[in-house]
Amino acid sequence: MDLKSKIILISGPTASGKSKAALKIAKKLNGEIINADSMQVYKELNILTARPSKIDLNKIDHHLYGFRSVKKEFSSGEWLKLAKKNIKKIRDKNKIPVLVGGTGLYFKALTDGLVKIPEIPISVRDKIRRIQNKLGQKKFYLKLLKNDPLVKNKIDPTDVQRSIRAYEVISFTKKSVFDWYTKTKPSFKKDQFIKIYVDYPKDKLINKISKRVDQMMKDGAIQEVKDFLKLNLKSDSNIFKVIGIREIKDFIEKKTSLHDLKLNIVIKTRQYAKRQRTWSRGQMSDWQKFDSEALSEFIKKL
Repeated sequence: MDLKSKIILISGPTASGKSKAALKIAKKLNGEIINADSMQVYKELNILTARPSKIDLNKIDHHLYGFRSVKKEFSSGEWLKLAKKNIKKIRDKNKIPVLVGGTGLYFKALTDGLVKIPEIPISVRDKIRRIQNKLGQKKFYLKLLKNDPLVKNKIDPTDVQRSIRAYEVISFTKKSVFDWYTKTKPSFKKDQFIKIYVDYPKDKLINKISKRVDQMMKDGAIQEVKDFLKLNLKSDSNIFKVIGIREIKDFIEKKTSLHDLKLNIVIKTRQYAKRQRTWSRGQMSDWQKFDSEALSEFIKKL
């Protein structure tokens, strides 16, 4: 397999071992790693976002990790621009770009192009946010489904930010955000990508998630959230989607026990992994699927 012109993409549900796989592949192929996880871009949350360790970061050059403050929102458009810039830099060094992360929309932007939706007036956006605040997310999502049936199984019912965005788009443009997706133009040829989706059987993944949560507590996740909360960010900020922030906040405020804190994070993480898998079935049907053993054999053959 001629890999000189390839871009390797590695995705999968949380705790599936994507980062380790990326490290092995990058070491073997003289590559460099680019982050494709929307929460690992933030510098203040290292432990909860499961950013690669300092040891791993020093083994291979890594890009787009922990460079942005949580005080500033970070869009998929910004990520795509930086990812393309880093892909070029890596290729200019005759190395292979290896992109890894669990944010499916980042990969979709890279492989299919970024949606160019007309700018929506702030008055429309404010009005829709007020509707969401008044109805609550559950009723708001049902209202969104009536206006835009295409969001079903594509936007999670609990995802406030994406629900609001979809509502904005359908309200202002009279087209579904997913109709806009079909009008995008990719930056790369499809045959340039090697798409790897790492997954584990459900029971093994649950076990890995439980172990990860225990390790996060040992590594100082509670103190990390204490420091984060001192920033006094708005509770509807995108960063609050990081699993563990609200759960640890409840523990700090003595609303839950340490046992319940860990259990709640495990449950939320399992639910998130399930959503990632559901999304991948609909949006990543052309990716090669591997469990850990099959992936090891695949890497040997590269």
